[in-house]
Amino acid sequence: MTVNGLLAKGAPPNLPAFVLPLRIAIVVLSVVVLALAAFAISVFGSYASYAGGYTGVSGLLIFVVVKTWIVFGVLAFLEYRMPHLYYRLVALVLYALSLVFWLSAWAWAASIAAFWLGTVCEFGVCVGADSYAKKEGGALAACAGLGAVAWVLSIVNLFLFVRACLTDTVGPAQAELGQVPLKEANATVVPMPGPAPGQQQYAPYPAQYPAPYQQQQPVQGYPQQTY
Repeated sequence: MTVNGLLAKGAPPNLPAFVLPLRIAIVVLSVVVLALAAFAISVFGSYASYAGGYTGVSGLLIFVVVKTWIVFGVLAFLEYRMPHLYYRLVALVLYALSLVFWLSAWAWAASIAAFWLGTVCEFGVCVGADSYAKKEGGALAACAGLGAVAWVLSIVNLFLFVRACLTDTVGPAQAELGQVPLKEANATVVPMPGPAPGQQQYAPYPAQYPAPYQQQQPVQGYPQQTY
């Protein structure tokens, strides 16, 4: 394992196949949380002074849901369409922030839900939850439960992402699309066999061809006399 995988670009190629369905499940859960948080706001929308009124937890839940959509949407677009802009370290920070926000949201929602569904005693008089409080508490309790599930799934997603990055060995001169294995980057270059030591190299000498044979002309002279 090496931290170079976290500093590389592009999604790690060794992510498990179920990571995509896992992220889709987180987005689907966030949609349900958004609907329940909006319902919780509408319960006391016109009756805000009742028992302290609106506490703000529903607004935090909606913010976390929208942030989750933006984070997962942008990272998915960069992962599949523009991998040269997909910085793994940035993705790690965004996934970690999602964990913090989901934990804060569902824990606060569970606390407020317990308040609305509980019994309030003051000056010896105890008052139980009425219909408005039960609706508000029920919606926030459902948000807390689903938010806790989304938080756990986000932890699994972050763990798988970090493990895939650490087990992905990339070379120092990584290409823009990522995925350059270290063994390829550090491959040994084998030189071509050269001439043996002591053997002198000569430049190729053009072949010499004999000139065409020219037939010798007979010498014109005096005829030989016979005595």
